[in-house]
Amino acid sequence: MRSVHVVLPGDVSDVTVPSGGNVYGLRVCRELEGHGWRVHPIALAGAWPRPEAAARAALARTLAALPDGAVVLLDGLVACGVPEVVVPQAHRLRLGVLVHLPLADETGLAPAVAAELDAREKATLRAASAVVVTSPWTAARLARQGFRVHVAPPGTDRAGLAQGSDGASRLLCPAAVTPRKGQDLLVEALAQITDLPWTCTCAGAVRRDPDYVAELRRLIDRSGLTGRVELVGPLSGEQLAAAYAESDLVVLTSRAETYGMVVTEALARGIPVLATAVDAVPETLGRAPDGGVPGLLVPPGDGAAFARALRRWLTEPDLRAELRAAARARRDTLAGWAETTRALADVLETLRRGAS
Repeated sequence: MRSVHVVLPGDVSDVTVPSGGNVYGLRVCRELEGHGWRVHPIALAGAWPRPEAAARAALARTLAALPDGAVVLLDGLVACGVPEVVVPQAHRLRLGVLVHLPLADETGLAPAVAAELDAREKATLRAASAVVVTSPWTAARLARQGFRVHVAPPGTDRAGLAQGSDGASRLLCPAAVTPRKGQDLLVEALAQITDLPWTCTCAGAVRRDPDYVAELRRLIDRSGLTGRVELVGPLSGEQLAAAYAESDLVVLTSRAETYGMVVTEALARGIPVLATAVDAVPETLGRAPDGGVPGLLVPPGDGAAFARALRRWLTEPDLRAELRAAARARRDTLAGWAETTRALADVLETLRRGAS
């Protein structure tokens, strides 16, 4: 059987800090087994992409221990910040790097830090035999920098149609509570429509940036939204399914988004999406077969525009009906994880055969 070693962040299985990248990594490891690959997952703890010395040493030992010619798929969060560890192994291993978010695109980085991470990432990707990205948007971004990439977008599991509440007022923001996901902008928008009936549940990791979470809680309190905006922490399994089933609209105020798996998770349940038109979000939202858009898009970073879109959603029944019909039609066009795995398996087979 063909064999691949998949190097992932150490928290990949930690349900308290879920992320789209972690979901993707775990899922493709499982699915590749069904495509004739023996998968050897390796989870390495560390403050990736700027790890401490012990984490760099652990990655170096891990790669050095693999046999010559081994096929290795490295999560970009682990690999791209440490070219001094990865590049020396590229001559003997068949390395693929999976890029979810280009390192310099992380929200809130100082310019000098972003420039350093960008340079490190480019050095790593130049040494890799294959670069895999999870969206056409990221592919285009890296292509402009001269990289040849393969695209394997996340799949979506089929789900039952959400029943919602009253058809309008229950909002769900299923995203890690971090500056990149922009829940502060969401609270700013919600504070402008307190005259309307709504509740909003923010379901996502609260451990990735504790300072941001604390400030967000203070903002909710100062805005008079306590009891209407609730941070419930990460949900998974039946709890997450129930949160979607009870929701009328999924909201996403991201400042950067190279795919946006929660968008397709909402559409899989026929739930419209209100999101910022940032990076890959418009292409992920897509269109129904008749051309209808299954949600609303507003400029990124504009809390007032988001508030206006929310007001339209809450006060225009015809608009809600139109968006819900488009979401249900778009649901039938979503690709599954089988397509993702086939694309990734093709890349791994190319690596195994020694081509690039």
